[in-house]
Amino acid sequence: MSNMTELLHLDYPHLSHLTDFEGAHQITPWLKDAEAKKNRKLCDTLEQAIARSGLQDGMTISFHHAFREGDRVINHVVAMLARLGFKNLTLASSSLMTCNEALIEHIRSGVITRIYTSGMRGKLAEAISHGLMDEPVQIHSHGGRVKLLQDGELNIDVAFLGVPCSDEFGNANGTHGKSCCGSLGYAKVDAHFARKVVLLAEELVPFPNMPASLMQDEVDYIVKVDTVGDPAKISVGAARVTSNPRELMIARAAAEVIEHSGYFRNGFSMQTGSGAAATACTRFMEEKMERNGVVARFALGGITGSLVDLHEKGLIEKLLDTQCFDGQAAASLARNPNHVEISTNVYANPTAKAASCDQLDVVILSALEIDIDFNVNVITGSDGVMRGASGGHCDVASAANLTIVVAPLLRTRIPTVVKRVTTRVTPGESIDVLVTDHGIAVNPARPEIRERLLAAGVKVVDIEDLYKRAISLTGEPRPIEFTRRIVGVIRYRDGSVIDVVRQVKEE
Repeated sequence: MSNMTELLHLDYPHLSHLTDFEGAHQITPWLKDAEAKKNRKLCDTLEQAIARSGLQDGMTISFHHAFREGDRVINHVVAMLARLGFKNLTLASSSLMTCNEALIEHIRSGVITRIYTSGMRGKLAEAISHGLMDEPVQIHSHGGRVKLLQDGELNIDVAFLGVPCSDEFGNANGTHGKSCCGSLGYAKVDAHFARKVVLLAEELVPFPNMPASLMQDEVDYIVKVDTVGDPAKISVGAARVTSNPRELMIARAAAEVIEHSGYFRNGFSMQTGSGAAATACTRFMEEKMERNGVVARFALGGITGSLVDLHEKGLIEKLLDTQCFDGQAAASLARNPNHVEISTNVYANPTAKAASCDQLDVVILSALEIDIDFNVNVITGSDGVMRGASGGHCDVASAANLTIVVAPLLRTRIPTVVKRVTTRVTPGESIDVLVTDHGIAVNPARPEIRERLLAAGVKVVDIEDLYKRAISLTGEPRPIEFTRRIVGVIRYRDGSVIDVVRQVKEE
């Protein structure tokens, strides 16, 4: 030891961790090289990025789904991991879509053995519902996912995050470049919690790439790729725009409920979900807002072009955006200063120091099923197969002052209003109003809402009557047959188990 540290260690034992100075670049050797200091994060190939990340068998990998059905990162990365011989990985994608069918072969071969996600669709969901995996899938909400990360149940070893553009330090956003997806609200959480972060960037731009959704201090490696996604496929499936007359009729009725609910006033706030009727409701709010001189303080969640229209017409002051549902929303995020990107932690984490959903007045949500106790299923279809996502459903339903569910009474002669939902995702205590094409029902726990609607001349029926109406049209559905085997665990936003999905019995 030198005299300096030797004296320190002798006289002050609690300073024994101090060491001698050995040069200006002892911990930053790249600063000796002008090129290395700028490009040290850049990788020539995805394979090189994987190697540098330290990924090993049994670890956890994560992805975001901002491109929804247009995503090209998840399948590409997992296929590379399969070629490299990885096994026993946990896949923690914020959600999975029909485009992720290719994952089936990697589950069968043992590359992926566990999954955490907010939902799944298509052939992948069908295969898992019929027993593809040995271990049940953990289905969480968007806010609940952040809590699982905070609690340490879910630990991301390497996050692979697709971005339209990044600079050489990892400052990235979804609002510039060829394939703009808009908000990177899911990716922001992964970048914060992951041990290592690998950006797959479609375009590399000069430093500093600002404004940045993902910041350089949370990014480890960057690899340029040809494509990360097709933004044209963001607004399909659950996020599609509807022209269906029945869905538009339901949307119009939902707007009427909002108008007379007691919450429709200057400075109110709203979220309009991802279902077709839910998003369409925004269109019918415009006339009511203009006629009543009402301006919303903010709109929250997945932002659509319809919400952007209201914002740019001065009817919504601010948009708080965790995911863009179409290209119009992505373009707005780039140009409108009051269209603000937020993470899913800020959006809906129940144990965050403050979640934006707690400020919500009104939210409109969709449902695959709702029962006579107002419990909602957004995961399993009428055949018991997983075909949806928890998303932010239970997060915002629990937080909003008024939660409205919109759904047709029947879907292809299958009742939507049932005696008991196949899978409970959102508890009935969080649902206030159901709007269908055959009537509007109000939860008995909210008699003041019912009274306001009746006073305004809105016809209200009991939910039991809607159930009887559905059964009279279709007959009593044959019960779905399940095995005892559990293929999915439904986690409420606080991490507790609210239900399970059992394997569909083969005929």
